[in-house]
Amino acid sequence: MSLLDGRAVVITGAGRGLGRAFAQHAAGAGAAVVVNDVDAEPAEETVAAIEGDGGTAVVSVGSVADAGYARSLITLCGKRFGKLDGLVNNAAIGYHAPPWEDDDAERTRALVETNVLGPHFCGTAAAKVMCGQGSGVIVNVTSGSMIGQRGAAAYSASKGAVASMTYSWAADLARFGVRVNAVSPIAWTRLMAADPKGNPDADPPERVAPLVTYLLSDLSAHVTGQVLRLADGHLHAIRQPAIIRPVLHQEVWTPEEIAAAVDGDLVLESPPHDRWTL
Repeated sequence: MSLLDGRAVVITGAGRGLGRAFAQHAAGAGAAVVVNDVDAEPAEETVAAIEGDGGTAVVSVGSVADAGYARSLITLCGKRFGKLDGLVNNAAIGYHAPPWEDDDAERTRALVETNVLGPHFCGTAAAKVMCGQGSGVIVNVTSGSMIGQRGAAAYSASKGAVASMTYSWAADLARFGVRVNAVSPIAWTRLMAADPKGNPDADPPERVAPLVTYLLSDLSAHVTGQVLRLADGHLHAIRQPAIIRPVLHQEVWTPEEIAAAVDGDLVLESPPHDRWTL
């Protein structure tokens, strides 16, 4: 018996890259997959590849940034496969620009609507179904950019928002038997290829896909509220935001006393770099 036999999952942005790899791997593990993408042709190619390998999949074309479409996408899974066991919020767009050139309001708005509102709309629609049935798994796709990446402030902010949604939903949904986690992969995709500093030696998406299948399966039944990263064969968890100790206290602070604390006992972290290091 395969890990996801009898499961039905929705995977957004599954026409290419990571999304296609996630869909094919989940289908190979026995899941019936709703393949979403804004472009029909690559979504149909993903479904054809899954069916060619003996799997089950159906196409749904539309933008997750449309709240009505997002709800219909989740409904489609129930109508076609009789249930909703998992949602993978993968659909995202990005661009690279230094802050003094990052003033295209339409481009920025499109990014935020796809990368933040898209997962929010799909996730909240899925949560209603999953809470009602007392089970389900949501896997969000964030990025190492969430700690800050040069030339990608809007994208970095959007992925930080996805991590925050992951932590919030995990806390809200645990009592309903619903788990929420995220993956933060590095893989050679169109987005990385567009990055002037992109690494063509990065993992192909297929090497990252087993992490998503793991999170969709019962192997991770005890795991929620986590961000896991798989890159170049290295697997690790990402620390959640937390207060850095020591916490200094006095009733009133002057600017000079704050300066003395920052230069003295207060512990600061180093600024983020362009790349994660192990």
